[in-house]
Amino acid sequence: SLHRTRRRSLCLHKQAPRGEKPRFDGSFRPHVGATLKPVGHQIKRTGITADHLTIAGLVMAVAAAVVISLGWWHLGLLLVVLTGVPDLLDGAVAKASGTAGPRGAFFDSVVDRVTDALLFGAVAVNFSQTRPNWVWLPVAVLASASWVSYIRAKAESLGFDARGGLVERAERFVIFLVALLFPVLMIPALLLMVVLNVGTAVQRFVKVWKQASAERPPTSRQRRRPR
Repeated sequence: SLHRTRRRSLCLHKQAPRGEKPRFDGSFRPHVGATLKPVGHQIKRTGITADHLTIAGLVMAVAAAVVISLGWWHLGLLLVVLTGVPDLLDGAVAKASGTAGPRGAFFDSVVDRVTDALLFGAVAVNFSQTRPNWVWLPVAVLASASWVSYIRAKAESLGFDARGGLVERAERFVIFLVALLFPVLMIPALLLMVVLNVGTAVQRFVKVWKQASAERPPTSRQRRRPR
């Protein structure tokens, strides 16, 4: 019914429940956004757009993937950090220029997925040469991360709230940086990411399942067309 459709669409804008623990990304993003607001205005004056920054981040991700695949972990760390800088700034620039909207959010999200594939694919390439028994691990990180993002995307397309969980992209990013800084921790860090990704996917699945199960089909009286 129209009422149900409206109610579903409104759930996209509801805040997370109070009992739900805030994630790293959700806790710090508003503060970071406020801090970067004047920086966004300064960058806007140079003529650089949010799309330029997003593309720059993608170029840095390609460079990071190349050096990581060669096993140059610390140089990879530097380039991954540089990959994250445009990702922080593009939103501020978009708001400063008045171009923030669905198109930019879509572009940014797609580039994030491509970046993840490049970085963890590079680790897989390196492991294929140095640790062939573990080559499946970065692939498992990438696959389980896709479950997390897909469940939320599909749930929101149906009008349900799938936010929350143990880990999101920002947390994986931090864990990966630590692993690049201390390469001896790479395998434990990847294992941790897989566990957290699967846990988050299960949490979100259960959350959406409960919401969907609470939906009641229309009664026979509601199905009847008015005469």
